[in-house]
Amino acid sequence: MAKFYITTPIYYVNDKPHIGHTYTTTMADIFARWHRLLGDDVFFLTGTDEHGEKVQKAAEKQGLGPEEFVDAMAAQFMERWKGFGITNDVFMRTTDPQHERTVKDFIKKIYDAGDIYKGEYEGWYCTPDETFVTELQLKDGKCPYCGREVRKVKEESYFFRLGKYQQMLLDLYDRNPDFLSPRFRAMETINRVKEGLNDLSITRKSVKWGIEFEQDKGNVLYVWLDALINYLSALKWPDGTFEDFWPADVHVVGKDIAWFHAVIWPALLMSAGIEPPKKVFSHGWWTIEGRKMGKSLGNAVDPVDITRKYGVDALRYYFVREMPFGEDGDFSEGKLIARINGELVDDLGNLVYRSLTLAERFGGNITGTPELDRGLDIENIKGLMQKLDTFNAIEAIWEQVRRTNRYINEKQAWKLSGEQLGNVIYNLLESIRVISILLSPFMPETSEKIRVQLGVEKQGLNHCGFGEFRGKVSKQGHLFEKFSREKHSENP
Repeated sequence: MAKFYITTPIYYVNDKPHIGHTYTTTMADIFARWHRLLGDDVFFLTGTDEHGEKVQKAAEKQGLGPEEFVDAMAAQFMERWKGFGITNDVFMRTTDPQHERTVKDFIKKIYDAGDIYKGEYEGWYCTPDETFVTELQLKDGKCPYCGREVRKVKEESYFFRLGKYQQMLLDLYDRNPDFLSPRFRAMETINRVKEGLNDLSITRKSVKWGIEFEQDKGNVLYVWLDALINYLSALKWPDGTFEDFWPADVHVVGKDIAWFHAVIWPALLMSAGIEPPKKVFSHGWWTIEGRKMGKSLGNAVDPVDITRKYGVDALRYYFVREMPFGEDGDFSEGKLIARINGELVDDLGNLVYRSLTLAERFGGNITGTPELDRGLDIENIKGLMQKLDTFNAIEAIWEQVRRTNRYINEKQAWKLSGEQLGNVIYNLLESIRVISILLSPFMPETSEKIRVQLGVEKQGLNHCGFGEFRGKVSKQGHLFEKFSREKHSENP
């Protein structure tokens, strides 16, 4: 049995989950579900990053201790993913004792390798991003990643010899061209590494909320170093299930944190004598109605509000359908409604309703000769999903939806009877059954509703060939509701 290990970043708990978190986690969930459908042994990891100065300050602002604060925030993330049907195998918190043990063991490993030394850090630090930046990286005197204020920091620190791994990283990128994905983002990272790598400050004396650096107590580990190691602690490295699932098949991250995953993380792993992950996939950002999303702009989108109006599957479908995975996209409620009304209601919902209506009225045997399997290339869809190309994979599935709708009209099924009608119904039901299997990673609730109405068993990708239809149909209303932009423009 093939293994598949996929991760999201662990999300910082200074605020509740937003549309960006939801997008990343949903996309990872789609790939995890797809690989389960293939029959692979899947390990899907997400979690929360709970240490650092930013969390410490957020807790103080609410008059809470850091432990009480992170417990409440982590619970929000866990509840959110449960409500969205996210199928993670582990939810790793950086305050988990298992994680702390792994971090300390890992740090000892790279310390013993001679890759940590004592020095003094003097430079710029962005507290919101928990990021050290050089003078050259500053943009108009501010953080190049988030555009917010930075502050000058000068203190004793321990450093990781990141510069030592410059050539090894370049060799990794050359040896494994898919490591930096998507490819159109790769050269930015490669060119920056070629310019040279400064050693990384990995401890702070001024921050108290974090994992202690055991080699010199009184120092706390840099939050990003702590966070990255969660990909190992979830597997209980060096024992546990580490050997079963490492190296990770893909780390799914936002493009703003690609540097940490594509440069710092593999260098740390090399120092510890651990194989790097196979792929770091950095996806794009969402704007909202053409504008950058932010609380200050008053346009932040709460995914809970969206799904309360339109359902979880509609949002999952929009995420995949609206933009190629990896590129930037624009979230628009109007576009979401258009997708629901045009593709989910008119295409898929209408297809299922019409087909089941014909089947319920038909008194004969539902048997026939496969016709609608022509043009449905399952291997092509598998190949697209292997490349994480959900955009074209869902298009290939939707073409089968459209093809099946055309089939009803071309055959003029409403005029047929006897064996001719039975043959048409057979092709319709088998096509819908296969569509429901293919859609299950993308729209699990919808797929399950279709399966129940067809009266068939839950099936995997190996059941996507047309055979004898073995279901017992029971039409249970429409799959989707049509919406008007005006009616649903206000928050519920």
